[in-house]
Amino acid sequence: MPETYNVTWADQPGPVTGPLRGVRVLDLTTVVMGPFATQILGDLGADVVKIETAGGDSTRGIGPFKNPGMGPLYLWANRNKRSLVLDLKSPEGKAAAIKLAESADVLVSNVRPQGLARLGLDYESLRQANPKIIYCSAVGYGAGGPQAGKAVYDDLMQAAAGVSGLFQQVDGTPRYAPANFCDRIVGLYVVNSITAALYHKAMTGEGQAIEVPMFETMSQFILSDHAGGKAFEPRLGEMGYKRLLSRTRGPYPTKDGFLAIVVYTNKHWEAFTQLIGMPDLLSTDERFANMTIRNLNSELMGSFLSEQLQARTTAEWLVELDKIDIPACPVNSLEDLFEDPHLKAVGFFSEMEHPTEGTLNVARFPVKYSASPASIRRLAPNLGEHNQEFLQPATAGDLPSAPEEAAE
Repeated sequence: MPETYNVTWADQPGPVTGPLRGVRVLDLTTVVMGPFATQILGDLGADVVKIETAGGDSTRGIGPFKNPGMGPLYLWANRNKRSLVLDLKSPEGKAAAIKLAESADVLVSNVRPQGLARLGLDYESLRQANPKIIYCSAVGYGAGGPQAGKAVYDDLMQAAAGVSGLFQQVDGTPRYAPANFCDRIVGLYVVNSITAALYHKAMTGEGQAIEVPMFETMSQFILSDHAGGKAFEPRLGEMGYKRLLSRTRGPYPTKDGFLAIVVYTNKHWEAFTQLIGMPDLLSTDERFANMTIRNLNSELMGSFLSEQLQARTTAEWLVELDKIDIPACPVNSLEDLFEDPHLKAVGFFSEMEHPTEGTLNVARFPVKYSASPASIRRLAPNLGEHNQEFLQPATAGDLPSAPEEAAE
């Protein structure tokens, strides 16, 4: 990259809606957690510029593909962004990033802090260029602890924060949830933290540094359900919410499939036992008497429901349970989601044309705003697609640098 580049933050083209319209976000994230967070910011109207190395975000390599580097995981987490390729290890690439940071409202990164410090792109360095910048660093472990600075991924966080251990407690085998569970949850914390900091900035004019640690975030998340007796000091019994840890929690088999059902409150149990012809069960069997006792007997509750639900088809149960206001739903497959009648009725999915990838199935932003609706203004960019908008004279150049290792 020649030193003669004139670096400018190109205006976001076209009409923009959303509560974050006008907010400029410099995105130094890769993989899932960070890009998911910045995609939400983009959906809400922020102008997000994604800084990539010549190799691009690693999720570009996860297929299937129509064209290399444009796989579905990347496409679904990187809409409403522009892609700018910079070699941050070169003086020119670093200077370009600092120049963009001068007029950015937010910088988001999940590169390990020591890596950014070596590059001279840490908070203390960038606040010299822009004292009002909000600098959000998503890390594996918070500063000050013995694990600080270690790289992590979703699998490791599921193990470290107790998610895998919960599976082991249920059936004896630790497992991973089959989704990027921790990445998505922590990504939402990143969004919440940034929007709160933007409000603070609007009220005071102050920028600030934000650290969002995955381990601490997920530990709070899991313990909110499962602290149990350890919520008290001295502790009052076992940890863990028994209903959630029950091996018989469901979904339950029916005559022709499976059903998800929550018979939870006293009112639910009274209505359900009436439906199945056992109206006196709560008054005659002390194990069913109230919510506290039923929670202690969660295994029995699940076994009881499993036995009863096999008497009818899933469709028959849904009709009857709806009449008595007991929450229930069928067990959807991934394919079922695209045909789900509710999602169709609310216009959740649409087909959009990508300039290079053709017709794509796209899920809209799920939250509705009456005054400042979110929008999808552009689909995920090709690698370095927008270099010409930001770097003059326009050229992507030969930028062979490997990326710093991300926090996730």
